[in-house]
Amino acid sequence: MQLEGAKGPLSATQSKAVLDRLQSRVKETSIFDRHLAIEEAITGSPLMTGNRVSLLIDGPATYQRMFAAIRSAKNHINLETYIIEDDEIGNRFADALIEKRAQGVTVNLIYDSVGSITVPAAFFKRLTDTGISVLEFNPVNPLTAKKGWELNQRDHRKLLIVDGHIVFLGGINISSVHSSGSSSQRSQQQPASGSTWRDTHLEVEGPVVSEFQKLFLATWEKQKGKPLTSGNYFPQLANKGPEVVRAIGSWADEVDSPIYATLISAIGSAETSVYLTNAYFVPDPQLLKTLKDAVKRGVDVRLILPGSTDSWLVFHAGRRHYAELLDGGVRIYERKNALLHAKTALIDGVWSTVGSTNLDWRSFLHNDEVNAVILGPAFGAQMQALFDMDLAGSTLITPEAWQRRPFSDRLKETAAGIWEYWL
Repeated sequence: MQLEGAKGPLSATQSKAVLDRLQSRVKETSIFDRHLAIEEAITGSPLMTGNRVSLLIDGPATYQRMFAAIRSAKNHINLETYIIEDDEIGNRFADALIEKRAQGVTVNLIYDSVGSITVPAAFFKRLTDTGISVLEFNPVNPLTAKKGWELNQRDHRKLLIVDGHIVFLGGINISSVHSSGSSSQRSQQQPASGSTWRDTHLEVEGPVVSEFQKLFLATWEKQKGKPLTSGNYFPQLANKGPEVVRAIGSWADEVDSPIYATLISAIGSAETSVYLTNAYFVPDPQLLKTLKDAVKRGVDVRLILPGSTDSWLVFHAGRRHYAELLDGGVRIYERKNALLHAKTALIDGVWSTVGSTNLDWRSFLHNDEVNAVILGPAFGAQMQALFDMDLAGSTLITPEAWQRRPFSDRLKETAAGIWEYWL
């Protein structure tokens, strides 16, 4: 395994020293002795040392850090999002971007045509009128498509890159539904929808930011956006912290999803624990088998899934697989008192991922997605604390209780299952 740092590739000796240091802090796990080389072959992206990673919980904390980063921009802002709403949060972002553009900062925005389908054209015209470059991903209107009309291929990524030095990614869209947190202290300040949203995001600084920048620029090029204003998109990046991180992007027009493949590989390498928290869970046969096989090896496999949802079909299509998983020894919990929208995984306490990818057919086959993989027990401990917090707010689904569920729920599961490939 060869790692990369702020000054380029590390030597074989330096790379081995980093991995040995990580492994020495934890009990023996195959994550470090055979998984990482497989992962690199799958993803094609390097492990990068010298990064600082901050775990952000829910919308309020995330938006606060994002606005601070935007205000600090000196050269460019690249924003890619599935949803940007014409609401209080969306307009705060628009105002912040317009202000920076007036200061001479280059601003580029990619938004998904389906995800933002209800947003009026006037919202985006206000941005373009100030000199912001705006690109609509796979437009619903075929007459405006530049790449070719691909209605089912969507950009589900959430990326904000400022000056090529800092990146934000995870599950949080630009929408007021995220404007209240999921903790009991903040639950009184609910958004207009009446539901608090529980989500996870990352703020990352260090050499790995360049890998996320490459993903943004590749999307712009694939979608045939107009030539970007010249900017210092790849500045010299210094070491910012101790974290070892890999950026992984998937593309809807590619046959295989690197994010799916690396997750399957990581679960297949797990020796002690697999803890998944996910908003939209509609597993394919391989994921089901991989989870059950892990249990057979003695691995503690737990899923935290939504107890309520904004997608009726996805919710019941996922529940259709509960019986098989419960029979296989997988423990399933449903999050209460908040609408779960996070997409995270923690394996053996040392392999973590946070991103935009759901555990469903759409994310793995039809969407552009982006995740970060973070190695090491220090960040893993933060992820464990977050998982434990969600666990405390969840209800365990027992096999006995599941067998007693109403017949009406079984009918809903069957009906929803018909559409699971397209959800």
